[in-house]
Order: sequence, then C-alpha cells, then structure tokens
Amino acid sequence: MGEGRTHLGPLELTDGHWGVGDATRPGTHWVEFRPDGLHQHEPDSEGRSVPWSRIMTGIGITWGKHSWNTSSRGIYTLRGAVASRDGGWMHMTLRHPYENDLLRFDQHARPYRALDALRLEYLLRQLIDEGKPHLLGDPEWVGRAVAHLAGGKERWATYRALRRVAAEALAAAGPGGAAAGA
Repeated sequence: MGEGRTHLGPLELTDGHWGVGDATRPGTHWVEFRPDGLHQHEPDSEGRSVPWSRIMTGIGITWGKHSWNTSSRGIYTLRGAVASRDGGWMHMTLRHPYENDLLRFDQHARPYRALDALRLEYLLRQLIDEGKPHLLGDPEWVGRAVAHLAGGKERWATYRALRRVAAEALAAAGPGGAAAGA
C-alpha cells in the first residue's frame, strides 16, 4: 500500500474512518462513509449527508475539476494510473424524490491505479445492487473488502472480471458487524 495507509484508489482509511478523497489536507472536498450514509465534507461548510436508503443505483466515479466536464469515464496513463489530478465526482441516483446527485472529492498527492479506482466503483455498485450499501458504514468490513481488492495483479479490466472481483470481495469481507446497521 503506501506510507502505512490502507487505500483503494481514492478510498482511504484516515483516523478510523473510510472516505473517498484527501481528508488529511485542510480545505478539501471528500466523502466520508458513515453508518447512516455518505457525508460530503466541503471547505467552509458543515457539508451534507446522503442516507444509504436514498441511493438507488450504483455509484459511478468520474474525474475532473468541474461536474459539467465529467461525462467521460476518465483518461488513464500508459502505466495504468488515473491521469487527471483535478479531483473527481461520485455520481448516483437518489430516490424520494428521484434525482441525480454528485459528491465531489479532491485527490491525494499519490497517483491512483486505474484498476483500483475501477475495483472501488464496482464494489460500490455491487453493494447498491444487492441492497447492502450500509456495509460501507462499517470500517472493519470496508477494511476486509479493501484488503481483498487492493494491490493484486494488473489484468485486463473487463466488466465481467470487475463484477467477479467485487462479488469475491463481498464474500471475503463477510456479512458485516453490528456497527453497519441495516
């Protein structure tokens, strides 16, 4: 991993909490996984929360500084890293009321392996599809899933392979603890 930290692309454990984006630098945007849902941290704001029960379709990740400029899935280097250094966005569809939503995150100084970012996205999708997003609020469960997904061999990232490895991570991480809630 890197510098004694546990991470999977932009997902990192910081002070016992999992989040997407750089939570260690002041004045950044990042998304925290809490027992009750996602929490968007923003500079000069208390942020906002999205309960797990409102997320109805899988979470997609795009790269870029501006939300209107994120229609592409991203640009990657020849060495298999995310090329953009401008941050990213988590896209999702919410229910009650139905709406598309975006959560912004700023990138860490370290580069993200494209394969790790794709594995994270497919893990998020799998959890939503199976009705288990609340497991992301259990730091121990997320740690087990990340341990299964992080590193690993560089392989072609086909849809089938990504779905398979996400399902394997769910099985390897187990059913989740009491902290996750339902």
